[in-house]
Amino acid sequence: MNYAVNNQIILSLVPQGPIAAYLDSFSRSLVAQGYRPHYIHQQVWLAACFSQWLEQTSVRLRGISSAHAELYLRYRYRHRRPRRGDAAGLRSLIDFLRLQGAIPAQKVAVRRLTPVERCAKAYEEYLRDARALAKMTIINYLPFIHDFLRDCFGSGEVKLSRLAAGDVVRFVQRQAPRLHMKRAKLMTSALRSFLNYGRYRGDVTLDLAAAVPVVPNWSMTSIPRAIAADQTRELLASIDRRTASGRRDYAILLLLARLGLRSGEVAFLNLDDIDWDAGRLSVCGKSGQRSDLPLSPEVGKAIAAYLRRGRPQSTSRRVFLRAKAPNREFQSACGVGSIVRHSLERAGIQAPTKGAHQFRHGLACEMLRRGASLSEIGQLLGHHDPQTTRIYAKVDLNALRTLAVPWPRGVR
Repeated sequence: MNYAVNNQIILSLVPQGPIAAYLDSFSRSLVAQGYRPHYIHQQVWLAACFSQWLEQTSVRLRGISSAHAELYLRYRYRHRRPRRGDAAGLRSLIDFLRLQGAIPAQKVAVRRLTPVERCAKAYEEYLRDARALAKMTIINYLPFIHDFLRDCFGSGEVKLSRLAAGDVVRFVQRQAPRLHMKRAKLMTSALRSFLNYGRYRGDVTLDLAAAVPVVPNWSMTSIPRAIAADQTRELLASIDRRTASGRRDYAILLLLARLGLRSGEVAFLNLDDIDWDAGRLSVCGKSGQRSDLPLSPEVGKAIAAYLRRGRPQSTSRRVFLRAKAPNREFQSACGVGSIVRHSLERAGIQAPTKGAHQFRHGLACEMLRRGASLSEIGQLLGHHDPQTTRIYAKVDLNALRTLAVPWPRGVR
């Protein structure tokens, strides 16, 4: 006798056991997340077998836990060939049952924080609540502070009042040579911030932030690694816009290439950030400040094509979603970086880098060649400091040649 689940999946036996009543809703949840029919059939069949095993071992619905899933997999692998994805499938099932309230939430033992972790956590809350720093800035600062506190106090009690200038100098002298110059500068910025926090709390009476050594930095020592305009055109032409993922990737690459957005700005772009009537895009920049950019017809049409014939159904307000199930938001800027890297590899383009930032550099260089001023470039790219934009003056070779001093005795 066959049995239909969610009017689509046919099982050879009628499901039994404590989970049988939830197979329909479990199947619908997988459909909503964008999984393919073959995968859904496998997961529902696995859930049905798990439910039958639970009944045979006298486990009731409210008693089901993650431990039972592990026991069942061991039992299953003694009788069947292991299949990739079984463990993840049962974890998904357990999570679904918890969300439905069918089984109790897993009790997680609360681990006591070490003294270093408690101090770093208090500093994190200060940066977030009192200073309102950007999330990525906090994420970048914290590892350095963890290392500094462990270096000074080990696993013992953290007493900031015991810190001295020598502790700060020794830490920087040991760590800086191991780091790239930009990372070393980030480390010193984090230390100054943390030591100022210590003074804010009243635990540090001396200005230890002034004791943080300065990492040598020669600004604008290199030319921006920008993708060439012809490479950008070749890359965009290589995208297959007949597919849903192709329409998404094309829109993302256009935002990078035509508006010079950062990968994080694209990943976290919301539907409410687009003003279709005014033809404008509101972007939340690196400093947390918003700026309005013109939405060209080319970019607008690409986004609209993806929203109409490519974006999975979702309650999320993010513009771009993962193409593969589960259809959810990008968790970080890495998703956009991955799209750039794979697109370049598929097209066989030897770009200066594999990252997304080269499009931002490429746009600035192209604008400069067409006669745009540095202030206009800085305004489009959202630079708050004019010094940041000055690096692009180095690629204006025609202007630089007029400043060159003739070589004595002529050119050989």
